[in-house]
Amino acid sequence: MSDDHDDLYHRGLAFDLGTLLERRRVLGLFAGLGAATLVGCSTDAAPPSSSPTSAGPASPSSGPSSASASSASCDEIPAETAGPYPGDGSNGPNVLTQSGIVRSDIRSSFGGPTGVAGGVPLTIKLAIVDTSKSCAAYAGAAVYLWQCSREGGYSLYTRGVTQENFLRGVQAAGADGVVTFQSIFPGAYAGRWPHIHFEVYPNLAAATSAGSKIATSQVALPRAACDAAYATSGYSASVANMARTTLANDTVFRDGADQQLATMTGTVAAGLTATLTVPV
Repeated sequence: MSDDHDDLYHRGLAFDLGTLLERRRVLGLFAGLGAATLVGCSTDAAPPSSSPTSAGPASPSSGPSSASASSASCDEIPAETAGPYPGDGSNGPNVLTQSGIVRSDIRSSFGGPTGVAGGVPLTIKLAIVDTSKSCAAYAGAAVYLWQCSREGGYSLYTRGVTQENFLRGVQAAGADGVVTFQSIFPGAYAGRWPHIHFEVYPNLAAATSAGSKIATSQVALPRAACDAAYATSGYSASVANMARTTLANDTVFRDGADQQLATMTGTVAAGLTATLTVPV
């Protein structure tokens, strides 16, 4: 981050709190989402007829709920690496101490930088549930989420966007345990299946450094949705990378991604929605 930001942007999460007042997928969890809902498909299979398309109305969005989560199995989400670009203080910069990080729309930078990440609109809904309480909703849990851009770069780290902090944000779960982020569909870069990183913290006050997190994992995005998104402008590099990558050879998901594979609804034209329940 630049050293000449206004003091407002260096007061950290505590200031935000005062200002704001405050290894496997749960099988069958989204079985009731309806015929229009897209589920993860084989990396070698052709997209199903209900795949997201670039035209037509969006399917109804069915986010995760505490009720559906509590009735499913309750295995903890697989722990995964935060990768080389976490921005949580464990490997260089710590965006969690910056005022403005607590937000739902993560497409633009905040606190001085003005960059905006372009791409297919993607809503990300994560339902955090407590395994020590039969997977009841984890009210008040905080989620720090980050991802790469359409071009495959990470703000704060990748050349050309080191002064930006877009595609990073923190949200606190309500009584239903759900956090929602407005983002863009991430690109596919060499060696990795399309994914989204996240860390879970016990509460918003603890979400200031990696040392306080209680879970670190990644969301895998279904092939059909990837193919649909990557057929649009700006994702040409992703098409080539996807041709060389499968969930089976991905360095993170090759041991199984059934608990981390998001359920997709919507269309490319109207916006996609990825939902996942996260037992911690």
